[in-house]
Amino acid sequence: MEIMEEDNDHTTKDGTVDIRNKPANKTKTGTWSACPFILGTEGCERLAYYGLSTNLVNYLRQQLDQNNVTASKTVTNWQGTCYATPLLGAFLADSYLGRYRTIACFSTIYVLGTALLTMSASIKGLKPTCDTEACYPTSMQSAVSFVALYLIAFGTGGIKPCVSSFGADQFDDNDPKEKETKSSFFNYFYLSINLGALFASSVLVWLQTHVGWEWGFGVPAVTMAIAVLCFYAGTRLYRFQKPGGSPLTRILQVLVASIAKARIRAPADKSLLYETTDVESNIRGSRKLEYTYKFRFFDKAAIETEHERGRGRVTPWNLCTVTQVEELKCIVSMIPVWATGIVFSAVYSQTSTMFVLQGNRMDQHLGPNFKIPSASLNIFDTISVIFWTPVYDQIIIRIARHYTGKERGFTTLQRMGIGLAISILAMVSAGVLELFRLDYVRKHNGYDLETIPISIFWQIPQYFLVGCSEVFTFIGQLEFFYDQAPDGMRSLCAALALMTNALGNYLSTLLVMVVTKVTTRHGQLGWITDNLNRGHLDYFYCLLAILSFVNFLFYIWIAKSYTYKKVVR
Repeated sequence: MEIMEEDNDHTTKDGTVDIRNKPANKTKTGTWSACPFILGTEGCERLAYYGLSTNLVNYLRQQLDQNNVTASKTVTNWQGTCYATPLLGAFLADSYLGRYRTIACFSTIYVLGTALLTMSASIKGLKPTCDTEACYPTSMQSAVSFVALYLIAFGTGGIKPCVSSFGADQFDDNDPKEKETKSSFFNYFYLSINLGALFASSVLVWLQTHVGWEWGFGVPAVTMAIAVLCFYAGTRLYRFQKPGGSPLTRILQVLVASIAKARIRAPADKSLLYETTDVESNIRGSRKLEYTYKFRFFDKAAIETEHERGRGRVTPWNLCTVTQVEELKCIVSMIPVWATGIVFSAVYSQTSTMFVLQGNRMDQHLGPNFKIPSASLNIFDTISVIFWTPVYDQIIIRIARHYTGKERGFTTLQRMGIGLAISILAMVSAGVLELFRLDYVRKHNGYDLETIPISIFWQIPQYFLVGCSEVFTFIGQLEFFYDQAPDGMRSLCAALALMTNALGNYLSTLLVMVVTKVTTRHGQLGWITDNLNRGHLDYFYCLLAILSFVNFLFYIWIAKSYTYKKVVR
């Protein structure tokens, strides 16, 4: 998926460098001394998060006595909130606190949430009373669990959007060697996420299933405390970027100024537009951006009228610089690309909801005596990511580089598009498996069987494909939103990338609600039932596959017209 043609100076219009006629630079150096602490922090935090979220649907069913539909909606709503609160954390980081202080403050709230959740699963009075048949939670006990979960969701708001950006801040974009190494940082950053998820999907799920929820939640609480200590340990090695004021204010200034000058015709000559003469923009620590010919209505904000020129001094609410206008153009340009991540995130959310419920109805035995928790199959998603991340970084990029001439092999948009295509195959794989499972149920009249004799390991392809799509789409999103964001808005744009996860989870909730309402009319059981043997989960997977395909076509149309930002050198 070629985005733009190349210029004669070996710099393509998408912002990447054509290296086909240049000697390869084999030395990859950068400011890696601080990165082990950042990667360690992220790995521990992700272990804690996935240790809680991977098997949460079963905790809600077993301990809080929720049915399949309610538990599924509760999980996706909570996960959605975990990916929505980063907007607040990113705003505070970019505007006032900086990324370091934001991570430090919100991680403390995160630890408190995990500690309270552990208490709700272990202390008498807070822990629901259970017998061999079911558990009987009181309203107060359920409330404590939900308070703990949403404290965690709030705590993630200051960590998710800031850690990746804070790690990337350790590399200087003006140093070619460090800029090249930064691309590898995003790959290893996502690898650290999945190393934490690997432990969570295997050991922690086993502890929750066979030992108890107090241990299953206690280990994530301790791990999160270790993450905080690891982050503080690297303080003296970090590079810090000072907050540059509210990015929302800068956006509003351009909107107000351009609307106020709506009747003024923008000049054809871009040199007539207002810009400072400094090397940097008027935003502290931010680089100036080159003018682009898109969304020219906003150029009106940079028109200096005779009245303003005569006054000598004006406010940014009346007159904005070209760079400030281009910052808004960057945000507007990224919104369509951002929107295409929502359906992908809805697909990804199935790994902790419908995939787990599907696995509950399959044969979970490995040998005669050992039984695998269905949520542990998430380990194959993680293994897929751990496998594909170094393969992409060390092999695929080099092969693609030979054919495309781009230093990163693929542009970030091409990388994300490949992941979206693979996610369609993941849903097709899940749907085909469910089709065969239900076919067995019908042929053998096994509607009331707790599990049917089809091995849960047939779920591996769908998990593996989701993991492969993550390596392309999620890591591509990290890199895309960091690179294309204005310097003073990088945490905010990282939060926007995470917001697709929030909306994807909310979309999954909405789809479950709509499908349940529509398919249960006239006394029908519906597609998603407590007894999946009598439902049609295959239809639900088919619906997601169709939505993913339509979303992919829309993405191709958007990507072809996108122009990468350029910094004034």
